[in-house]
Amino acid sequence: HLSRLLGQNKAPLSKGLLLVPSALSLLLALLLPHCQRFFAYDLQAIKDDFQIWRLICGRIICLDLKDTFCSSLLIYNFRIFERRYGSRKFASFLLGSWVLSALVDFILVEAVWYSFGIAAAGNLPSGFLAPVFALFVPFYCSIPRVQVAQILGPLSITNKTLIYILGLQLFTSGSYIWIIAISGLISGICYNSKMFQVHRVLYVPSWMAKFFSRTLEPIFSSSEPTAEARVGMGATVDIQRQQTMELLDRQLMLSQFAQVRRQRQQGGMINWNRLFPPLRQRRNVNYQDDRRSEQQASPPLEVSEEQVARLMEMGFSRGDALEALRASNNDLNVATNFLLQH
Repeated sequence: HLSRLLGQNKAPLSKGLLLVPSALSLLLALLLPHCQRFFAYDLQAIKDDFQIWRLICGRIICLDLKDTFCSSLLIYNFRIFERRYGSRKFASFLLGSWVLSALVDFILVEAVWYSFGIAAAGNLPSGFLAPVFALFVPFYCSIPRVQVAQILGPLSITNKTLIYILGLQLFTSGSYIWIIAISGLISGICYNSKMFQVHRVLYVPSWMAKFFSRTLEPIFSSSEPTAEARVGMGATVDIQRQQTMELLDRQLMLSQFAQVRRQRQQGGMINWNRLFPPLRQRRNVNYQDDRRSEQQASPPLEVSEEQVARLMEMGFSRGDALEALRASNNDLNVATNFLLQH
């Protein structure tokens, strides 16, 4: 029930943001080009002609298909936050960053005009772009960095490299999109750090979340992909083999963690070092038995207090957070899966 409540197996909001604005963008570009002027994000018209409706219409649909493509890919990858925190909290973050970025847009445009004499008010790109850039803040802060491959000596490819490349592509797609990007990042930092208590003002009410959950979630929800589908295609056979081994390690740790939970409910003593050897250090099939015995004899793993705090913010107790992080060798993603699924 907890995993269902948090949206662990569904991401209806992400799917809706992926399909609806993209479809409308294609419709405007291919069939209704004469209607694009109604969706232009023109701050000059908002300020001079008081066209407040452009703050909504101009900040939902991308008029540039390149922006539509890049933002859709980013939303698809950022759906992990909806699955981790739930649709309501994810929607609240998007709403808060969307509203805050409108205010920051005005401030940045005026600052550019008074500092450099550049009139950017009528040339800002349209679309749901600022919240997409805002999502890079929790992506940087809360998603662990896992190395996938190493190239050219110190340079390495991680699980986050492609996302940053997509963000850079979107950042350089237009002349003044950097204003939207900075605005989105500032609003994301303010909302993610709970600055000025904006999360208490800009949020989705529970009644609204329930209404959309009953009406729209059946349309846009989808089931969790199978375990086999989660194994990504690596650049080489070695990468694919490593991904498969990591998946098997996580499945083993999940089953072991379930056993520990049952023992804990029965009041038994828990020996973490016996049940959870550091599986992430097993990098190849030829894992030596003597290495395993040395790791079992090693002292308890030190747990990052920052990661403990993040798990406690999600509603878990400190004891459960410590146990899950020790069991997963300080892997925040695995520890979160432990606590959500058991």
